[in-house]
Amino acid sequence: MNHSSVRSQRRAALWSGIALVLMALVAFFAQGYVYQSLVIENEAMTTYENLVSHPTLFRFGIIGWGIIVGLDLIVAYGLYRFFKPLHVTFALLIGTLRLGYTLILAFAVIRLIEAERLLDTSASARQVYETVTSFEVIWSFGLIVFGLHLVAVGWMAARTRLIPRTIGILLVVAGFSYTVVHVLYQFPTLEDVAILLELILMLPMFVGELAFAVWLLVKGRTLPMHELTRQSEGGASPAS
Repeated sequence: MNHSSVRSQRRAALWSGIALVLMALVAFFAQGYVYQSLVIENEAMTTYENLVSHPTLFRFGIIGWGIIVGLDLIVAYGLYRFFKPLHVTFALLIGTLRLGYTLILAFAVIRLIEAERLLDTSASARQVYETVTSFEVIWSFGLIVFGLHLVAVGWMAARTRLIPRTIGILLVVAGFSYTVVHVLYQFPTLEDVAILLELILMLPMFVGELAFAVWLLVKGRTLPMHELTRQSEGGASPAS
């Protein structure tokens, strides 16, 4: 691996780490604050009144989701670039799964935009509510793909000596958790099971992603060249 490739890999780690951390902060606002405070489950009229009463907050939430989509694109490309010198096939799989998830999320965000537009029409409270909550349905399907992406990242991380094996294991557990929980969400009769399982697995799901983001920021961008070179020569089974 030449110096140019090493610099490219370090930059990919840095920008991916920055994007992941920013994404968590924006998601806390867009989902944790805006969406959760305005959209009340099974309360169409209350949700409609909240959206009508706080249109600016709702728009800022949508903007937040748009920013998350952009950051996800950076992560998809950044992780592909970071893992490419180590294993081309898995790097492509990781990037493709993340891109697929991002496209599904973007489609979900379009539903929020459509709901915001309906507020200026004669649409009923039920119609607005169903449009808004379809965002969750689509996003939940996307999180199945996101979980598979984390499993691939974790498997790759666990195989390379560059990344602590503990982080790789946490990512695999997090990815498996996302996939199982949101597969269950696709079946209405299993929703209670999915909710309970999500509460149980919430900590490993969060810790795995956060640990990897911090590692990319702190260690990934300063990896010594001899370590990167050694890995590219066979430590993680790179493509020939």
